[in-house]
Amino acid sequence: MVLGLLSEKPMSGYEMLQVMQMSQADRWAGILTGSVYHALKKMEQEGLVALDAVEQTGHRSKATYRLTEQGRAELIRLLGEALTVPSIAYPTDLYAAMSFLHLLPQREVLDAIDRQIQLVEESLTSMKAGEAAKTAVTTLPSHIRLVFENIFDQHELQLRFLRRLRQLVEEEGIVMPPRVEG
Repeated sequence: MVLGLLSEKPMSGYEMLQVMQMSQADRWAGILTGSVYHALKKMEQEGLVALDAVEQTGHRSKATYRLTEQGRAELIRLLGEALTVPSIAYPTDLYAAMSFLHLLPQREVLDAIDRQIQLVEESLTSMKAGEAAKTAVTTLPSHIRLVFENIFDQHELQLRFLRRLRQLVEEEGIVMPPRVEG
């Protein structure tokens, strides 16, 4: 993500974070605020980015970085690799917890599912706001609109699953699985 942003123009870490936060890319790309600055320092040591300018703003200095030719080659390599990695992610924590629902009181399970539904709904609302913010400042290419569409579909799919799970727990209760001997 950092290399990709720098392929557009030289930027500071703060500018990158602003761009990512505006479009919610920091969330869907799993980028933590501090990791951008750490990545820039590491990439500078590896010769992937170079310091472009340092600007004094009051008591702070703002470092702007640019992509090097080596960085551009690494970006191209990473892009090719990323397009071939399987893109299905399972909610493994949730699936594992579902294997042991019988260990918790039904009310606690229902409350947890309700909280999960609320979090997914909030995330969906936030992602839609990110798309709207990005659309307000630029025309989104078709492939980026497709990314947002897929993100929204993933949220809706998970909400359907969680609501169905809640319905099953409420209507059928939590049944202890049969004991496997052996």
